[in-house]
Amino acid sequence: MYRERLVGTEVRSKSARRLQQLLLDYHDFRHYRADHRLLDSALSVADWQARRLKQTHQDLYQHPGYRDGLEFLLTDLYAPANMTRRDDNIDRVFPKMVKWLPDHLLETLAGLVELNLITQQLDLELAELLDECGMHARVITAEHYCEVYRASQKLEQRKHQVMLVADVGQQLDRYVRNRTLGWLLSMSRTPAEMADLSDLHDFLHRGYSAFRRMDKVNVLIDRLVTREQRVMANILSGHPEPFVLPDDL
Repeated sequence: MYRERLVGTEVRSKSARRLQQLLLDYHDFRHYRADHRLLDSALSVADWQARRLKQTHQDLYQHPGYRDGLEFLLTDLYAPANMTRRDDNIDRVFPKMVKWLPDHLLETLAGLVELNLITQQLDLELAELLDECGMHARVITAEHYCEVYRASQKLEQRKHQVMLVADVGQQLDRYVRNRTLGWLLSMSRTPAEMADLSDLHDFLHRGYSAFRRMDKVNVLIDRLVTREQRVMANILSGHPEPFVLPDDL
């Protein structure tokens, strides 16, 4: 229903065109994925990875200054689930976004959309590889995960995914330092509910609140990226314990 609105919206800047194309790609993939026979398996892969990420970064989760921000990064951005209404909200308000938002905000939104798209594409690919090997995603083991990970044809996308988490996180941190944004989010809650945009508003408010409470976001993101790059290297090299990292990382 909203694809026609995306296609029919006139865009004039490079940032707006990038966001438009990514929203179209994401819209089409979401519909393809929704009817895929391995959808449940892809969701199981996403759930397994979310648990693995929390285990790998358990020390950061236990840090009171990082927990909320890390939860937002890894749950809302890195491993999104049940975000259909939020994503439809974005498609629906796209014409107003390109009309009223500055290019730097459109670029950040484009990064968010690209991250969601890549994440879900990679989850589905792993589900397909597990299926080809006769493995069940619901009972996935670390050994099985690493085996199909090494068989992936999208390793460059996986590297890009990690860097997108860092880039989007850093951009969000810059925006939440503006107190006006918090005031606007508070004032817009009721209008958002009246316009049936509450899922999108809740997502934005969660991100704002989480990052607003964090200190030294750059330190958190640097540690996340370094650790995940090491995990990737461990898996690809066949390390016997790829998710066990040195204490100094």
